Amino acid sequence: MRLFVAVYPPDEVRRHLRSRLDTAVAGRRVRLTRIEKWHITLAFLGEVPVLDGLVEALETVTVPRGLPLRLRGGGGFGGRVTWVGVEGELNELARDVRTAFKVGDPRPFHPHLTIMYAHDRAVREALDGYAGPPWTLDEIALVQSLPDGTYEVRFSRR
Repeated sequence: MRLFVAVYPPDEVRRHLRSRLDTAVAGRRVRLTRIEKWHITLAFLGEVPVLDGLVEALETVTVPRGLPLRLRGGGGFGGRVTWVGVEGELNELARDVRTAFKVGDPRPFHPHLTIMYAHDRAVREALDGYAGPPWTLDEIALVQSLPDGTYEVRFSRR
C-alpha cells in the first residue's frame, strides 16, 4: 500500500482556489488535479506492506490545533508540477511526523498543494498574488493512494 501523511484544507478553501483557477483554464485544454485530492503532504511513506504500527506512530504526533494556515501564491517544480504555496508554520509538524514514521527525506520540506502535473503560464499567473481564505489546522491524516488514482483516508488525528 502506498501511503503518506497529509493535511487537507477545508472544502471551502479548496473551492475558493478552484474558483480562481477555473477562470484561468476556462475554454482551454488544461488538466488540473481533482479538487478532492488537494492536500499538503507532511511525509511520504511510500510502499508499506501493512498498517501495523503506523496508526500508533501517528498517535504520537501532537497536532498543533488552531495553527493558522492559508494557501498563497504558487510555483513549480522543474516544469513538471504546478503548486500553490502554504502560508503558516508547518515545518515543525512535518519534522515531528517524519520522526514518528522514521522517514529520512533528504529534501527540505516545502509545504505546497499540487494542482497540476504540468506547467501552464495562465495558471501560474492566476496564482500570482493569490491569497485564499485562512483556516486553522485541526487534523492530520494517514492516506492511502489507491491503484485507481484516488485517495482514501485510513486514519486521522485531531
